[in-house]
Amino acid sequence: MPSTSWGYRAAVRVGAALAPALGLVDRKVGEGHRQRRDAAARLTAWARAHRDPALPLAWFHAASVGEGLQAESVLLELRRLVPAVQLVYTHFSPSAEPLARRLSVDAADYLPYDSPAAAEALLSTLTPDLLVFSKLDLWPELAVRAANRGVRVALVAATVSPGSGRLRWPARALLHAGYASVAAAGAVAEPDAGRLTRLGVAPDRIRVLGDPRFDSVAARVAAVPVGEPLLGLGAGSPTLVAGSTWPPDEAVLLEAFTRVRARHPAACLILVPHEPTPAHVAQLERRVMARDLPTPARLSTGPAPATILIADRVGMLATLYGAGAVAYVGGGFGSAGLHSVLEPAAWSVPVIVGPRWADSRDAELLLKAGGGAGIVSSRPVDAGAELAELWGGWIGDDARRAAQGARARAMVVDGLGAAHRSAVMLAELIS
Repeated sequence: MPSTSWGYRAAVRVGAALAPALGLVDRKVGEGHRQRRDAAARLTAWARAHRDPALPLAWFHAASVGEGLQAESVLLELRRLVPAVQLVYTHFSPSAEPLARRLSVDAADYLPYDSPAAAEALLSTLTPDLLVFSKLDLWPELAVRAANRGVRVALVAATVSPGSGRLRWPARALLHAGYASVAAAGAVAEPDAGRLTRLGVAPDRIRVLGDPRFDSVAARVAAVPVGEPLLGLGAGSPTLVAGSTWPPDEAVLLEAFTRVRARHPAACLILVPHEPTPAHVAQLERRVMARDLPTPARLSTGPAPATILIADRVGMLATLYGAGAVAYVGGGFGSAGLHSVLEPAAWSVPVIVGPRWADSRDAELLLKAGGGAGIVSSRPVDAGAELAELWGGWIGDDARRAAQGARARAMVVDGLGAAHRSAVMLAELIS
């Protein structure tokens, strides 16, 4: 029977051994390691108490929040198509824990490290009929051993960027057995399908189904109540909501805001850092004050409008975008990658991104649709001037801003339906 290579198993052992030391300098690594130690025991306890062998079980895995949101709409649609299915959801990153807690699943937890013993133990107790990986976060040991047991392995929202390290040696060789075990893959677009075959997925098992995150985002925005207090934070002002920002983004935003306020004193800025730790929020406040801008307020003190508002809690960004007249999505000035442009677009808000957006399919679709704009310069002062020009232009031409926002929303609507198509593919595997 197929198996993973000794090289892959050695890499997993080394990674697991180094995790405690890395956790001393990286909070997320440390928290993830602590949670993973007992995750198998918790999932086993759930299976012994609640697993009904008469019912099919679909096990979804997603690395973090973005992949989880793509999986969410699919698993909800699968439950609609197959009401009796039991659903288990696992994730790798601690940032996905809040999402996991609110998902409509039977059990949710961290995924243990991808060792032979952990994979065998979980497969034996959960006895899944279907193992689904979201986007590209496929764990070869688990996938291969599941396939050897007759469990159907699937990929949904499968996306492979042209520069993905998985396409290069030695990663491609180490991961090949896992991708070769895939029974069905729902690729986001044709180029992704071609790159999946390079990873090892059989071409006749790949379908181009679109991105289910469009469905997830649209549903989440539609579910926000009209009277939601967060939506009133930008009322009456030309407010820019900057989401998932990193320090390089914030340097550009503060430069732009300084310039915009000189011409439009009523302008407001809502900053939503990607990691709003106390240390980061305090540093951001100092950077604001150093520019002689109004004293920033923190969202935790109460949802009240302010000239500069810093969101110091997580889980509110998708709603906060609805408070803005303009949106900025972070990640386009660093190496972390551009974050999702879909949430602000779903609110019919024009979106601005930094220069490093080429690996984001959603940003490409948005800009081609005319639903936003990209900053060209990478220098903070020049980029700030560009951002101020874009922001100020929309303040001075509300009709143009509304038209670009409508085009952003239309881009999201055009992408709907992938969740249903993906769930149909999975339901066929279960049946």
